[in-house]
Amino acid sequence: MDPLDPIDTDTSEFIDLYDELPVWSAPFGLWILDRCPLGTDLTILDLGAGTGFLSIELAERCGPTSNVIAVDPWEAAMLRLRMKVAQRRLTNLRLLAQDAATIDLAACSVDVIVSNLGVNNFDDPAAVLRVCSRLAKPGATFILSTNLVGHMAEFYEVYRQVLVQTGQSERLPALERHVNHRATVESVRSLLEGADFEMLEVVEQSFRLRFADGSAMLRHHFIRLAFLPAWKQIVPDSVAQATFAELEGALNALASKRGELCLTIPAAGFLARRASCPAPLDGLSIG
Repeated sequence: MDPLDPIDTDTSEFIDLYDELPVWSAPFGLWILDRCPLGTDLTILDLGAGTGFLSIELAERCGPTSNVIAVDPWEAAMLRLRMKVAQRRLTNLRLLAQDAATIDLAACSVDVIVSNLGVNNFDDPAAVLRVCSRLAKPGATFILSTNLVGHMAEFYEVYRQVLVQTGQSERLPALERHVNHRATVESVRSLLEGADFEMLEVVEQSFRLRFADGSAMLRHHFIRLAFLPAWKQIVPDSVAQATFAELEGALNALASKRGELCLTIPAAGFLARRASCPAPLDGLSIG
């Protein structure tokens, strides 16, 4: 098996061993936990819950009279979360295996909404935020985290150079579209304010992912899981293997020159509040 092959996230072998808190997710999630309101009677909605890191922490930290709702369309992750809920005997954690844009809960029923790294993965972020606006109580808190445009800039600069050197300059626009599809502070602020959430705090920071060289980075489990498939789609299948061999060599050369391969991850956290609650509309069907 090629160590750069994509990872099938729906197999039982994957989900049984998946680390529910990858190093990638931890800095973002800890920021949310540091600021999230805690209370014994809160209803909390976790969007893009995955295998439940935030959902479980909030359910346990708020106690059994709280109500946490974990939402994610990734059914294999929801299966793992169900097993953890049963093992921990949690009675205050409800799972919804569906797209966040299709949630159909009572209007003005949620006290806190959290989303750790979800906004870049929603098919229609604006639709998700419109649903959140309807569900949030007046004064409800919305906390989300995301990586930003410009992440892993060191990697993408090498990728650009390799595309040019291998005669694939026509693929540069595809690479730029991939880079620029991620969130910016302005885009997230616009989404939240467009859904009638008042911005209270924006925190920008960055951290580093360090690897011995490009070979180690490209074979890292989480890189293969979360990034490599999209990187390979930049080039045609017929030249992907050769292109990534060139890319690996170029990354190794950079690491040799600098002593390591270090990728910068710009990140942002957003704390917002629902100022008012819209009147229910007769016949409204969400989703």
